[in-house]
Amino acid sequence: MIAADSIKGATFRPNPFMKKSLLALAMAGAALAQPALAAKQKVCIFDILGTSGDGFNAAKDYALEMQKTGVDMELKAYVDERVAVEDFRTGQCDAVMATALRTRSFNALSAAIDSAGVSTIVRNGKVDMAASYEVVHKTIQTFASPKAAALMVNGQFEVGGIIPLGAAYAFVNDRQISTLEAASGKRIAAFDHDKAQAQLIQRVGARPVAADVTNFGAMFNNGSVDVLIAPSIAFKPLELAKGVGTKGAVSRYPMTILTYQMIIKRDRFPEGFGQKSREVWLSRFDYALDIVKRSDASIPAKLWMDPTPADTDRYTVLMRDGRIDMAEKGFYDKKGLKIIKRIRCDVNPSAPDCSEASENW
Repeated sequence: MIAADSIKGATFRPNPFMKKSLLALAMAGAALAQPALAAKQKVCIFDILGTSGDGFNAAKDYALEMQKTGVDMELKAYVDERVAVEDFRTGQCDAVMATALRTRSFNALSAAIDSAGVSTIVRNGKVDMAASYEVVHKTIQTFASPKAAALMVNGQFEVGGIIPLGAAYAFVNDRQISTLEAASGKRIAAFDHDKAQAQLIQRVGARPVAADVTNFGAMFNNGSVDVLIAPSIAFKPLELAKGVGTKGAVSRYPMTILTYQMIIKRDRFPEGFGQKSREVWLSRFDYALDIVKRSDASIPAKLWMDPTPADTDRYTVLMRDGRIDMAEKGFYDKKGLKIIKRIRCDVNPSAPDCSEASENW
């Protein structure tokens, strides 16, 4: 037996074999402490044109860029947005790209950018689309800033990027539906997953008809609804000219400006990936906006219908009141609306509501 006194002050020198063993154990312990990452991260991409759509093509370019961060993505296209989001929710995908109307449940603050009329700038009774998209751009910039990183995280979910999808216009089957009042009693397609939509439609006395992305175009084309709210990128793929017919039109007042948002599961990607991803999508803003502009231009000039200056100003107030009501009812995120109002008033400080306390929760 060795006495304790005999080893006092002794120096322990492990042999080389023991050093290697300890190093191996330390590395194994570190590996176990980190969440296991998939060999390839699976990303569900909603695009009504599937693999041939602009959204999916943008995602392919993005995936190539992100390979520089060591992330190898496997993209899967979905023409049904509901299925794409559900596959993500149930763990069949590590990330999803869909409209903010669907991704709101993962991050309500970033989805506030798709709230009714929140980005719309009106000057002298006319919608200023360039300024409206500037609001969208500045909002995405704000959300992509490292200072806003905490706001982009909600539990296991994180916003991985935002790009514009375009203004949502009212497609009508009769030019007589030229004002919101004229829509009273008319049937308007409303996405069944977006409860705010149905309530906003009811506010103007119209009748919401439950629909989803797989059938809302057909419902308009076959006369099941009189009005369809959709971005111009849907015009050709969904053949909406059939629903507009010879008597219909497209109102050139944006009910909202829609966005695509990527949501990731944080434990399926390396640390810091979300921030880098948001910055990469931000760098593609102009690319996405060019697609939107081309889509707007694809609608024949004779189909456009411009509201009067008085109606334009009135709609802006109605949209604001609707946003506030939806926020009070819990459908829209108050903090998100407050941030966007600040940006909107930075772009257009002379707007009447900028001197009011509205949306300043």
